Amino acid sequence: MKVLGKSGRTGRVGRTVALGLCAAALAVGWPASASGVSSASGSASTSVSARARWEPADTGTDDVRFRGLAAVGRDAAWVAGTRGTVLRTTDGGAHWRNVSPPGAEGLEFRDVEAFDARRAVVLAIGEGEASRVLRTDDGGATWTESFRNTDPEAFYDCLTFFDRRHGLAVSDPVDGKFRILSTRDGGRSWKVLPSGGMPAAQEGEAGFAASGQCLASSGPRDVWLATGGAARARVLHSADRGLTWTVTDSPLPAGDPARGVFATAFRDRAHGLAVGGDYRADQASPRAAAVTSDGGRHWTAAAQPPPAYRSGVAWLPHSRSAALAVGPTGTDLTTDAGRTWRTVGTGSYDTVDCAPDGGCWASGERGRVARLGR
Repeated sequence: MKVLGKSGRTGRVGRTVALGLCAAALAVGWPASASGVSSASGSASTSVSARARWEPADTGTDDVRFRGLAAVGRDAAWVAGTRGTVLRTTDGGAHWRNVSPPGAEGLEFRDVEAFDARRAVVLAIGEGEASRVLRTDDGGATWTESFRNTDPEAFYDCLTFFDRRHGLAVSDPVDGKFRILSTRDGGRSWKVLPSGGMPAAQEGEAGFAASGQCLASSGPRDVWLATGGAARARVLHSADRGLTWTVTDSPLPAGDPARGVFATAFRDRAHGLAVGGDYRADQASPRAAAVTSDGGRHWTAAAQPPPAYRSGVAWLPHSRSAALAVGPTGTDLTTDAGRTWRTVGTGSYDTVDCAPDGGCWASGERGRVARLGR
């Protein structure tokens, strides 16, 4: 499904954000200040507390939209975006190295999954051969193309990894079913899985290549696929790494190519969050978030959802109740596992990701990248 970003570039569905609550610091185990929250509108960074704030990173570009993001830790992260651009930092965002694959200027990178500061896999989206997967083992000094789509009907949207070896990528439906691509060697080679265990797609149903989060995994075998563009916004679940799937309707907006579930995040195989809505700026997005506590068999609309479309979501590390959702009009925080959300910033970001050491990053249009700092 196509989505027109604010940059004006077309792809398949597809200042600093001030977190106004000390709860964000507490959620990742950082002590909050006794004096509470301070705000410095227009400043280089805005405090959440004395210990935590979003810190903008100067990526050296303002004409690339980074919808792909992989948080390795507080010091290391990868971003991938338009014009075949891949950047990497190993010093907390103080410096960014352009490690874009040679000759990739015509590709649209929408997802990156990193195993560490040197090994990563990126996904380029598009019809036919525009959909590709590349891998690096040396921090982006060299890249190997490990998959190029040859089916003109396929259009790959996002990917996820269960561990350093096993991962999946998903294409919009081919012959009436979502197509799943699988790797068992860390993305060095891929094969299309049989479609017998995949439920039939609805008319117009597709994935959204908006944040690299239309596929989400938790643990060694569980994976969820978020969809939209059809009569019902659905979430599909597989407990065997993509061989067989069940499907459940969600309460998120549907009934239009621009509406659906854009991203999910699971803190374990039972507890998950879904965000989305209608990506068009002039359209409202009621019921833009939902929550599950049974692995996606049932989804419940958030009692107080974000006020607008959100394209990315991530649990804060080591928290059972706190998570962030981001989108073009702002950032929202939940501290009750997705039942209620509070807008805590108005900056524009497309995706958010957190690492186990507490390093949380966000990225989006005009080269924007930020890190949740201490």
